[in-house]
Amino acid sequence: MATSDAARSELAPTGRIRIGIVVSPTPSAIFAIRDAATGMLRGVTIDLGRALGQRLGVAVQFVEYASSGAITAVAGSGEWDVTFIPVDDERKKSMNFGSPFHVMQSTYLTAPGSAIASLDQANQERVRIVGVDGTATLRASIHASRNATHLAVRSPEDAIELLRTGKADALAMGRESLAGVQSSLPGSRLLEGGFLNSTTAVAVPKNRPAALAYVSEFIEETKASGLVRRSLDAVGLTTSVVAPAGMKP
Repeated sequence: MATSDAARSELAPTGRIRIGIVVSPTPSAIFAIRDAATGMLRGVTIDLGRALGQRLGVAVQFVEYASSGAITAVAGSGEWDVTFIPVDDERKKSMNFGSPFHVMQSTYLTAPGSAIASLDQANQERVRIVGVDGTATLRASIHASRNATHLAVRSPEDAIELLRTGKADALAMGRESLAGVQSSLPGSRLLEGGFLNSTTAVAVPKNRPAALAYVSEFIEETKASGLVRRSLDAVGLTTSVVAPAGMKP
């Protein structure tokens, strides 16, 4: 991939490329994890960020956030240059999306002992659904389960804790992450279907056209080379779906 001066300037205005990431207890196409033994970051976004920096020939700085909502909130502040994040209409107001690399679905994990067995049953009064503030998943859950009470928290860790301690009846999150949470909560149930079907894509702040074109081409290349598939598999996401070539956000 040829790198124009404009692309390098827009992607690394400080001389290094700053990648906005979310660190979570369980991995997903957006969530990085921290290795318990080494403290090193691992995950799809880490692999993609490093590969992008290598393509550009610049150093990579990972900028950590508690949630994708926190990344969105500072999209125009100059804190990050590139991120990998679920696509939704609200986010399109503050950032530009390039090529998707992952097909995602959000659903509910119900608390141990809960009688909720379907998405429809989650949409009831007195059902408490917890989600991470500012995320596409929480916005979609509020729309899909209008009768339930929604609890917005700062981070995935906070959301998991409310479900674990019985202060919420269901946790709204991406299916991949919920599968990891389920293994640590005996008796919890991962519901079939999804209230949000979307994609995870590369994104840049507004008004960076050269950067947007470059990262879109980069993502198409990583899908074709198998990097996205290998990165998903490396953190156990072997059933995750890589977005098709040429898919639009």
